[in-house]
Formats: sequence, C-alpha cells, structure tokens
Amino acid sequence: MAGTIRVQKIRSIIGRPEKHRKIMESLGLRKTQQIRELPDNPSVRGMVNKVIHLVRVLEE
Repeated sequence: MAGTIRVQKIRSIIGRPEKHRKIMESLGLRKTQQIRELPDNPSVRGMVNKVIHLVRVLEE
C-alpha cells in the first residue's frame, strides 16, 4: 500500500470506550467534521477499522 488516505471524524467520542478515544487521538482527530490526511499503511488502516463507526474514509 502506498500513498495517503483522507479520514473525516463524523461522530463524537462522548460515551465511547477509552480504547476508541485513544485511537481517535492517535489518528489526530479531535473535532467533529475534521479531516486528516494519513499515510496508507496497515497500522493506520487497522486503527480506522476499529473506529469505522466514528469516521468516514474519503479516498481509497
């Protein structure tokens, strides 16, 4: 895998497990509707898949 993916936070982390909060912090997503461009590698993909109900992947 090469390149980058764009990830947008679409839901709040209020009431979510601590594990999900830490993943969102690691991805650099703090505010709702915030978009981050992240490297497309297996570790980032794994984190995104854990919180897929809180984020939207804008580019594949």
